[in-house]
Amino acid sequence: MPSGLPRSGGGYRRADARAVDDVPSGSAGKVGRCKRDAERDDQAEPRPKDEGTPGDDVDRSERLGLVRVIVVTVVCPVVVAAVRLGVDVTGTMRRRVLCHVGASPPAAFSHVDSAAMHASSPAAPTLDSGLLASLRGLDPDGRLLFASRVLRMFAYGSLAVVLVLYLASLGLDAFAIGAILTLTLVGDTFISLWLTTSADRIGRRRVLVAGSLLMVVAGVAFALTSWVPLLVLAATIGVISPTGNEVGPFLAVEQAALSQATSDERRISVFAWYNLAGYVATAVGALAAGFATQMLLAADFTDTDAYRAILISYAALGLAMAAIFARVSPAVEAPPATVAPDGLRLRLGLGQRSRGIVARLSALFALDAFGGGFVPQSLMAYWFHLRFGVEPAVLGAVFFGANLLAAVSSLSAARIAARIGLINTMVFTHLPSNVLLILVPIMPSLPLAVACLLLRYSLSQMDVPTRQSYVMAVVDPSERSAAAGVTGIARTTGASLSPALSAPLVASASLAALPFFLAGGLKIVYDLLLYRAFRSAPAAPPAAERPA
Repeated sequence: MPSGLPRSGGGYRRADARAVDDVPSGSAGKVGRCKRDAERDDQAEPRPKDEGTPGDDVDRSERLGLVRVIVVTVVCPVVVAAVRLGVDVTGTMRRRVLCHVGASPPAAFSHVDSAAMHASSPAAPTLDSGLLASLRGLDPDGRLLFASRVLRMFAYGSLAVVLVLYLASLGLDAFAIGAILTLTLVGDTFISLWLTTSADRIGRRRVLVAGSLLMVVAGVAFALTSWVPLLVLAATIGVISPTGNEVGPFLAVEQAALSQATSDERRISVFAWYNLAGYVATAVGALAAGFATQMLLAADFTDTDAYRAILISYAALGLAMAAIFARVSPAVEAPPATVAPDGLRLRLGLGQRSRGIVARLSALFALDAFGGGFVPQSLMAYWFHLRFGVEPAVLGAVFFGANLLAAVSSLSAARIAARIGLINTMVFTHLPSNVLLILVPIMPSLPLAVACLLLRYSLSQMDVPTRQSYVMAVVDPSERSAAAGVTGIARTTGASLSPALSAPLVASASLAALPFFLAGGLKIVYDLLLYRAFRSAPAAPPAAERPA
């Protein structure tokens, strides 16, 4: 294993261990006799079972602290959100029953908006407000797109936990791993740019199936070879996610299709559910990969073979996605363009009216992604592994909780945007999350570092559905795939440049915290620039989504 990249936990604290091996040759016999005498003493006087080493006590206390952190920051908020959702569902069902039988609502429901009750009556077919209504209004194509999102993000979440560990187990050094991660995102940039800007012309379903097959190619190539040139080629051509986030043409095309199948009044809410489904799937994928890897290691599989099993499952999920996209109906295809195409529109799919704002948004999104690329989920998992010796199963649990918090928080985006606006939601929920990101490497213990990470995830993704809805709102319907594609490619391009710089830093004990500082600082700059550029003309959320 190259010296530049430690393979096992506690890699930053190996100097003391190496000093034990540097014993003068003349003392070797004495050391051996001392060890044999100590072994005989241990056999003659066995240590009581309840007596442990100080290191065991420290590890046990850290594990207990980590459990408390996860319970407080993940379980409690999720339970509260589930109870609130259950109360909303129960209240909605009761109001529907009362309206159906013609009875008046009891006093306990006097605060309910009468317009919402009237909307649930058969005599008034108008849309009722709320998140549940937007989810119930999905057509079969929308449900298929949600199912593909779940499978894809499960695959991305599982891969992000083990990808860097897998490459390290193959013997790659930090620079080779950083180059592969960068080329993964660079290749995705060019392929996705062509696919997304052409999707409305050549067919959205064809593009989605092609992207799924590229996932299969990448997963199979990574699983079957350790030859670096072939890994680089697969990373460049295929679709593989080192960050646990969306890559490939899927997000842009699916957003355009969902926007076409959803009314403007429901767009933010549908995107909130869409992102929630992805976050939950990513969380479950991370948890499943961590425990599956741990079970394989316990069954005497080598590190490489245990991680390779996750890559094979990644390819299998790509095949399942292709089968789902093949069942989507032609109704998701783009409508005819409302303006005559010019040369640039034919190439990028954007009309003259949309180019300026899409260009400005793309530049800002690229800056945000460039900062986030310094600490993608795979490198963050590797940092926890090196800094605290965290095992794959624990890593899976930590990122399960993190993505679960992101899922719950995304549902709040629509209501917050209805009160303070899309731009304010994007900025003022993102700023504190970036401060928490900077604090992660400063924390002196594993529980505190995980607490900052979980708190950060509870805020950092609230801007995602609002950002997506904003992009869909400022372009024509026939330009939505292209607009989402161009802004998405800008993010991928920014994110592709950072891992090659941050991977060597993470592997260095003295510089391991620097990627977190760079990521948080650049993201804060993005927030301030976004607020300055768009605060004067924010896109107001639809009136029907304003909370009662």
